[in-house]
Amino acid sequence: MYDPSMRVLTVLELLQSREEVSGAELARRLEVSPRTVQRYVARLQDLGIPVEGRRGVGGAYRLKPGFRLPPLMFTPEEALAAALGLRTLRHLGLHALAPAAEAASAKLARTLPAALKDDVQALEDSVQLDASPWVVTTDARLLATLLQAVHTTCRVAFMYAAPATPPILRQADVYRVVHLDGRWYAVGHCHLRAALRSFRLDRMSDLSVLRDPFTPPPGFDAAAYLRSTLHAAPTAFEVSVWLDCPLEDLRGRVAVWGTDLTAEGAGTRLRAQRENLGSFAAFLLGVGCAFRVESPPELHAEFRALAERCAAQLQAYRQA
Repeated sequence: MYDPSMRVLTVLELLQSREEVSGAELARRLEVSPRTVQRYVARLQDLGIPVEGRRGVGGAYRLKPGFRLPPLMFTPEEALAAALGLRTLRHLGLHALAPAAEAASAKLARTLPAALKDDVQALEDSVQLDASPWVVTTDARLLATLLQAVHTTCRVAFMYAAPATPPILRQADVYRVVHLDGRWYAVGHCHLRAALRSFRLDRMSDLSVLRDPFTPPPGFDAAAYLRSTLHAAPTAFEVSVWLDCPLEDLRGRVAVWGTDLTAEGAGTRLRAQRENLGSFAAFLLGVGCAFRVESPPELHAEFRALAERCAAQLQAYRQA
């Protein structure tokens, strides 16, 4: 089940969560003998943790009343998971939480034993995370407020700026918040449309939590709904492009969600659905390899528009 050190920590966790735990239950949970449980308890006592025991039939253990444990006690795996999780906040578009993440990392380092501190430092020195160009910056306060509304099942009101339209006031019963393909989405019942809708958080502002409660549908899968609606967007263009670059060289450079990459000849076939062909054209230029557009024909028009903008910019530079 666990190595001995993990079992000792499990005993401690059980004692923290319960007023009293019997020796028989500890033995059953840890899959060891009652005598081995006694050794684990003795190990905790050697570490200065006041575990009290009651002998005889129905004997049990408990932590001394009033004893307060240190605020953080991690296994090696938990410490590494916490450190890695703190480092990935920027990659979720939550840049405003960077100072808090740095402070939490410092507290984690101060609290850990020397051996675990060395492991975490090795992680800091060895792991390099590269932010995806598809990640959209999101207001961390807005996200926190929205999550609280989801937890309390209260309706929210906000201004929403859809593409090419002025912001309008919306109200929604948000069932779930989803991070998908570099963006945060709120999914729930829209009172303006009287239907299930998704909202991008980077287009939301002036969010407030109302007192109107709601009951979310049981077992609702927001991620599945979001994937189905984004994939089936009626305004999306079917894109097919051949890239003069091996498939393995494109990994990490092309968003994999909603994109199909297959090896074809000496290059790679890219198939996708995209609503904004202008940004997709700019992305293709940034990949840094030759390519051939086969569909849609509207994508060729976007490249002509980009070429005209570049020519105008170059002319302005020469005249400056």
